[in-house]
Amino acid sequence: MTEAFRRLLRTPQGALSIALLILLAAVCVAGPALAPYDPEQIDFLGRFSPPGALHWLGADQLGRDVLSRLLVGARSTVPLALLATLLGTLGGTVIGTVSAYLGGRWDEAIMRTIDAVMAVPGLLLALLLVSTLGNGSFNAAIAIAVAFAPGMARVTRSVALTVRNQDYVKAAIARGEGGGWIVFREMLPNVVAPVVIETTIRVAFAVMLFATLSFLGLGAQPPASEWGLMVSEARRYLHQAPWIIIAPSVAIGLTAIAFNLLGDGLRDALNPRDER
Repeated sequence: MTEAFRRLLRTPQGALSIALLILLAAVCVAGPALAPYDPEQIDFLGRFSPPGALHWLGADQLGRDVLSRLLVGARSTVPLALLATLLGTLGGTVIGTVSAYLGGRWDEAIMRTIDAVMAVPGLLLALLLVSTLGNGSFNAAIAIAVAFAPGMARVTRSVALTVRNQDYVKAAIARGEGGGWIVFREMLPNVVAPVVIETTIRVAFAVMLFATLSFLGLGAQPPASEWGLMVSEARRYLHQAPWIIIAPSVAIGLTAIAFNLLGDGLRDALNPRDER
């Protein structure tokens, strides 16, 4: 693991992604302490104040400091995107590994069900689930996790099918080990590398999907300072005060880029044949 991390840092995309993620983690942890103003403080006299010494990123339509809302909003955007990705990864990984282990008709039935779910676009599926569960950040995270699980199941199954034919799995079957032991102790640990790479890339999609749901009014609700909600509230004032929509949009984009770069770096670092 240490050697893989060193190889990750030796790649340009890996080093850049680690730097961006350290900055993002610091903002998530210390954002409220770093915020110069209360993110909910309304100042009608300071409405649409441009970026300057008083408000570094300007003020929004209610006079609230954009930088403060951006720093505090990281806590309600990134952790929930990570939670949604983690839940979707865990569910999809278990389903894909179990399907590969069972094989035969069970594998066929599970995969055809997965294909049917994947036929529905991820955003549409998330919208349907949030509409059923109700608006809110946590419900949006659950919807994203369910939307991600089928894709993770298919990726995991493709790797687990190879692992299923390895000698150590056949030896466990010959010893009479139970199905749960074989799946969780023999197969799952050996499909971790591709799953980790896929997970880091999906975090970027989760951030954008979570922001999209909030933008549509199905995720975080006012007066929350979630980044997608900030973009939604600012869109009608684009021509009057573009800075209030640029700041959260750039934050969402940089977060997605950081996790995409991390996935590219991990792909190279965890590939033992890539020793350039």
